[in-house]
Amino acid sequence: MNLPDWSFPIIAFLCGSVPFGLIIGRMNGVDIREHGSGNIGATNVWRTLGKKWGIPCFILDVLKGLIPVLFVMNLLRYPGIDHTKILPLAESFYREVEQHRGQFLHVLCGLCAILGHNFSPWVRFKGGKGIATSAGVLMAVFPGVAILLLIGIWYLVFITSRYVSLASIIAAAALPILTVWGAWNHGKFADGSWNRSLLAFSFIAGIMAIYKHRTNIKRLLDGTESRFSKKSQSNDTSS
Repeated sequence: MNLPDWSFPIIAFLCGSVPFGLIIGRMNGVDIREHGSGNIGATNVWRTLGKKWGIPCFILDVLKGLIPVLFVMNLLRYPGIDHTKILPLAESFYREVEQHRGQFLHVLCGLCAILGHNFSPWVRFKGGKGIATSAGVLMAVFPGVAILLLIGIWYLVFITSRYVSLASIIAAAALPILTVWGAWNHGKFADGSWNRSLLAFSFIAGIMAIYKHRTNIKRLLDGTESRFSKKSQSNDTSS
């Protein structure tokens, strides 16, 4: 499949821009933007419509980050790529590219998928906060151990504080640190094969996630942020 390089980030942006939260709300006769925080992400869907719809929305938001990045990883490969994420069906279509070019295009597509979710053209360039879609991207480009550590950090903060926003902010801040740790732990600094594009992505994605939570940060500092509970209809929305 000989698509030009510039088409992959556009495809990723369009995939990320699908407003599943809004669609699920419409299916239930609800404009999700008029309830809770007004956010179209999975957390607000969960709060407004319950876990029956919140969980599918979360999974769909994860997939719209995961699928476009796996797509480009399978079509644009470089020597040393993680072959555990290569699909047999793509063997007839891939082409090899230089390592740093391939790494750059992979993480650029991930960033574009997140931007599509955060600034969807289908909802006047508004959107969610990118946490679920970022998780999907990280599943594609991050080492498995680092992903487990990031999930562990998020869960630990959430279970002790009951703040979805605080857990997401702390996880976003930890992302660049885990990227450096992963490269160091696998000896990629020593052999010169470490993924500079992934490090840049981790900083940009982390900063963007924290910025999208700026209103949550203000409420946390003011002591007015509501904790997550099954029955609450608060503004603590982080997807």
